[in-house]
Amino acid sequence: MRRGIGILVAAMVAIPVAVGIAVIAIKLTSERKADRVVAVDVTPVAYASGEAAMARGGYLFRSRGCSQCHGADGGGKVVIDDPNGLYVESPNITIGPGSSVNGYTEADWVRAIRHGVDRAGHPLLIMPSEDYNRLTDGDLAALVAHVRALPPIADKPAVVRFPLLVQALYAFGVVRDAAEKIDHALPPAQPVPAGVTPEHGAYVANMCIGCHRRDLAGGPIAGAPPSWPPAADLTPSASGVMARYDTGEKFVAMMRTGKRPDGSAVSGVMPFPSLSAMDETDLLALHSYLRALPAPKTNP
Repeated sequence: MRRGIGILVAAMVAIPVAVGIAVIAIKLTSERKADRVVAVDVTPVAYASGEAAMARGGYLFRSRGCSQCHGADGGGKVVIDDPNGLYVESPNITIGPGSSVNGYTEADWVRAIRHGVDRAGHPLLIMPSEDYNRLTDGDLAALVAHVRALPPIADKPAVVRFPLLVQALYAFGVVRDAAEKIDHALPPAQPVPAGVTPEHGAYVANMCIGCHRRDLAGGPIAGAPPSWPPAADLTPSASGVMARYDTGEKFVAMMRTGKRPDGSAVSGVMPFPSLSAMDETDLLALHSYLRALPAPKTNP
């Protein structure tokens, strides 16, 4: 009897200790991963100037999600504040005293935007650089020109808080930062003429892979708040959504309004403030690319 009680008491003590050790191990592993140095061979892209570059950079900033996360003024904003503990406040990216990008060189901008690492080589958590890795040199330079011209704002650093579950998923590679997802050896994309073509649409579609995945087949978004629905399948599979958009006009209307052809609302997780800022050429090109994707292979 006494032995049984002793075993029970020992178990009652051991279980919380084991849980505590596991929590500490998860936190340490997650922090060590976030603090690792990612070696990237970076070729600087020269700063752009001139009216055309500034106009193009402003358009990219508004339509590719930059203003959605960092605010129209670049001063940073709360991006996610989930009741389950996931909190993301983006940093100020204007060139002001104490800003996270103050003193950035041409190489530092490339490292951050294309490769998802800061000037010291540490991964930029949450920053979806996989969406921007394929920007041409011209577009990257134009985007940087716009950001560097934003009026300076008082320093406001990023704040990222992961709940324990997300920390565990990150520690064990289920949730990956952008630096893990990117093939850093790929050379910069070469420009393609802007037009309503699948080729230009493929270039535009790079902005979709952070949520819809590289194959655009969608699915659960790793590390996202539990309330977020899975990203839609954009392939011509049976579960794909593009069958609803048999014309470019229907697709453009959805991207502009956030509503499907039947009038129902698409999830607000979609960054419609940015998507609605895209011009008609980009939207129609994206539609033509998605409609031209090959059907996924199925097992016989």
